[in-house]
Amino acid sequence: MADLTILYFAWVRERTGLDEEHVERPPRGTTIAQLLDKMSSHSEGHAAAFAERGRLRAALDQQFFPLDTEIGEARELAIFPPVTGG
Repeated sequence: MADLTILYFAWVRERTGLDEEHVERPPRGTTIAQLLDKMSSHSEGHAAAFAERGRLRAALDQQFFPLDTEIGEARELAIFPPVTGG
């Protein structure tokens, strides 16, 4: 089974302490939110990074999706705070 690369940006990266990590692809039907629930147990940093779901955005293979989206066959999941203009 192929791995899923998870990329972290901004304060999500700071809290997890990682730029990226590779995990086993979750079972079919697993949503982004469900994966984040599971990953919250990896460390206190992960739990802190994923605690406020309303402040998180996600992209699968570089396309934005809501957290209730199934991961499917995506190769890459990016997790980041909302992008602000300026």
